[in-house]
Amino acid sequence: MIDVNLVNFEAEVIEASLRVPVLLDIWAEWCGPCKQLGPRLEQLETEQGGRFMLAKLDADKTPEIAGQLSQMFGVRSIPFCVLFKDGQPVDGFVGALPLDQLRAFLAKHMPIGEPQAEAEAEVQPDTQPGQAADARSVLEQLADALAQNPADDDLRFDYVRQLIGHGQLAEAAAALAPAMGQIPLQLRFESLQQWLNALEFVSNDPRGRWSIEQFEQAISANKRDFDSRFAKSRLLIAQGDWQAAMEELLEIIMRDKKWADEAPRKTYVALLELLTPHKPKADPGAAGKSAGGIEIAAPVTQQQDPQAELVARYRRKLSMALN
Repeated sequence: MIDVNLVNFEAEVIEASLRVPVLLDIWAEWCGPCKQLGPRLEQLETEQGGRFMLAKLDADKTPEIAGQLSQMFGVRSIPFCVLFKDGQPVDGFVGALPLDQLRAFLAKHMPIGEPQAEAEAEVQPDTQPGQAADARSVLEQLADALAQNPADDDLRFDYVRQLIGHGQLAEAAAALAPAMGQIPLQLRFESLQQWLNALEFVSNDPRGRWSIEQFEQAISANKRDFDSRFAKSRLLIAQGDWQAAMEELLEIIMRDKKWADEAPRKTYVALLELLTPHKPKADPGAAGKSAGGIEIAAPVTQQQDPQAELVARYRRKLSMALN
């Protein structure tokens, strides 16, 4: 079992599923059924002996991924599990299912008769070049499509986001540059630029190698050390802890709204844009199925999307800090 976030999601879920199925368990600390489901999934991972990998994602700590998957599949409650194979989500369920139903779910994708040796062979290092080639193929397809349709902003946004997710920062900056020259500048592209800035900071600035504790010591010595606060927020963004990053940015905004040409406010607004869920298109004929074709194995409760609630809460916090 592995915990995943924005930083390692690509490697530990998408790329790992090219070798062996990965079951992503989306949970939260406050969710009672999540705490019932978690031990059952861990038991099954041990029973299956390597036939699948279990990954756990805290919906509150990484709402951008949880929200995107929820929107994709039309799901509005947790626990919500998605099975990834060959780099794609292929099936899923909602709710704390009993062990027999969980075994039946896994059996659809990992037949009981599958030899263990075959499963082990799939995770050997000699498969890694193929995985890398697959990732390159996706990026090459996006690059080719964008070359043929350079005015397609949606395509450019998807391509840049993929590049950033794969750690190809220089390529992302080059692909983003034409969009950054637009008048007016689209907020979604400025949001990508802020994300890219944070990752470049961590890669290039000596403070990008500081620990959170080092930042906290510097800030404790001087509450108005905005430079350290802003650097800490960028490190948190790079680590995928965007909620903590926004809290740090708020501390600067509340003390000095105009500091560094309002860079903290601009970064905060960019994060809100990246976190804001986009409503999926309705499918009138999808009764009993999610938007992605996933069968819902438990009733979906009517509750506010945790990501939407998070965004609304932090919009209110910013408004209060600015007024």
